[in-house]
Amino acid sequence: MTRYKLFRRCLIVLLMAIPALVPSVVAAKNSDARLPYYHKSIGVTGSLTSVGSDTLAGLTTLWVEDFKTLYPNVDVQVQASGSATAPPALTEGTAQIGPMSRPMRSREIDGFEREHGYKPIELKIAIDAIGIFVQKDNPIKGLNFAQIDSMFSETLNCGATHKITTWQQLGLPQRWAKRGIQLFGRNSVSGTYGYFKKVALCRGDFKRNVNEQPGSASVVQSVASSINAIGYSGIGYRVSGVRLLPIAKQGTDYIEPTKANIFSDRYPLSRYVYVYVNKNPLKPLAPIEREFIRFIFSRQGQALVQREGYLSLPVAQAEKELAKVGLTP
Repeated sequence: MTRYKLFRRCLIVLLMAIPALVPSVVAAKNSDARLPYYHKSIGVTGSLTSVGSDTLAGLTTLWVEDFKTLYPNVDVQVQASGSATAPPALTEGTAQIGPMSRPMRSREIDGFEREHGYKPIELKIAIDAIGIFVQKDNPIKGLNFAQIDSMFSETLNCGATHKITTWQQLGLPQRWAKRGIQLFGRNSVSGTYGYFKKVALCRGDFKRNVNEQPGSASVVQSVASSINAIGYSGIGYRVSGVRLLPIAKQGTDYIEPTKANIFSDRYPLSRYVYVYVNKNPLKPLAPIEREFIRFIFSRQGQALVQREGYLSLPVAQAEKELAKVGLTP
């Protein structure tokens, strides 16, 4: 056997012996080197269920796929019907992980505490932004909160004086001028729906003709297929048929939804997204829960955050979140 063939055979054997490491190496590429690299632990078995945000479905699925490659014998299930489904699932014990694109409301926390005697733990897992999408050929330059409110809201709480129903009212010329505006957004179980209502509509009520979609991707796809459409969704769901608009709180000082602007909080529709867990303050987490959370805040886990279109956490923030559940990097 030649030296080359011997080397090739040894390499194949090595790769077959450590398949669980390969996805993690790939995932960690280009991530922040200051984040801890996740190393496989021992004694991790059992099942884990995640119930919650549709906006975070893609990211949660990426985490689960890499985690199951590291631990092929664990069973991890993901249900993504909206942020509002996470609190009852955690309260009732049908889920250990609750991804949410908004913070838990006081009544949701109270309901959990009545059942368990302690509050759920909130973990900030990434930085996200809501994008305003239009069809790719729409020439509008940007929007401010008053204009967004005029289009989407029934109650006009953000300083708007009249409702906007056509593109002509926004100054669009010629063939766009007489087109009515078709509105798309999330349904009421979505944390994105609640955040947009609170911030962009100044807590106003949505118009009845907003076409509510069950998922973030379907909002963007609907906008891409309708020339007169506009919709809001997580910026990570952008596709080739749409254009993301720059946004201003007031006037025309539009801010592009770039990573730099989102991270610096200049972009006015940026936010944290979360995972909630049921952690008894007197007991450690079960091994499978502990390792899944450690993976989320590792170099590999936060690389997947970036891959899905979010901004990863600063190292100091990741360490702070791990400390909430008694873990260190």
